Amino acid sequence: MKSKLRLLYKLFLIILLFGYGLIIAGGIFPAMNLLFSAKNAKSNRDALKIHWLKIFCAIVNLSVTQEGELPEKRTLIVSNHVSWLDIIVIGQYLPAYFVAKSDILNWPIIGYLSRQGGTIFIRRSDKKNIKATTERMAWALKQNSNIIAFPEGTTTRGNEILGFHASLFQPALLTKSAIQPVALKYKGLAKEHAPFVGDDDFVPHLIKMLTLDKIEVSLYFLPVINTLGKNRHSVSNETRNMIWRKISECSPADTSELECLKLSSK
Repeated sequence: MKSKLRLLYKLFLIILLFGYGLIIAGGIFPAMNLLFSAKNAKSNRDALKIHWLKIFCAIVNLSVTQEGELPEKRTLIVSNHVSWLDIIVIGQYLPAYFVAKSDILNWPIIGYLSRQGGTIFIRRSDKKNIKATTERMAWALKQNSNIIAFPEGTTTRGNEILGFHASLFQPALLTKSAIQPVALKYKGLAKEHAPFVGDDDFVPHLIKMLTLDKIEVSLYFLPVINTLGKNRHSVSNETRNMIWRKISECSPADTSELECLKLSSK
């Protein structure tokens, strides 16, 4: 009974949070654009987005162990991708634009909030759209903004890293922006339940996350990549390898010896 009441309470808070998000996106953001200079409006929008994400973290009881130095402005942050929760995990730490699949536009409420929050959407099968995405990313970097991207293009269960789409690195090379790898590792019960893969739908998965007492995740901000004299393919491979080495590190509290051997042999 207590667990059901706790779930209902969390659902109520999530509904309130989404309502708050709609007010921010549909009312406060447009008002800021009218009342403030472009620079101040962006700064205030960024602060509100981080505030909203931190509330989300509190509701789902997201417990993040963060290591490494946060990026400076004008950085392409590149991460492995396990769940929609990744956006909340990373986004609460710094202002940034996310690069996401256009499928998210069809998600209830989240699609609208993402669009109003400045998310850069990509349709990988559309070459014209990929070119437009590259231009939008380059423009954002030129404005000294951070961009967070998941170059695998889809999610995994967290025990592997798929090939990276090298085209996502081109805007950083063109604008001479920093590239910083980020590694995510879900732990405890979240290691099994957090992955958002296959035919999973957002709302049922959200409810599953709300049933957990705590969502544990380790977040590693890895050293910035040296891009001098490198192309997008070499930078993509180097970034992927750095992230893979980090997530394949084994901890006795996190995985069994057998699983550790399987990871290290890949």
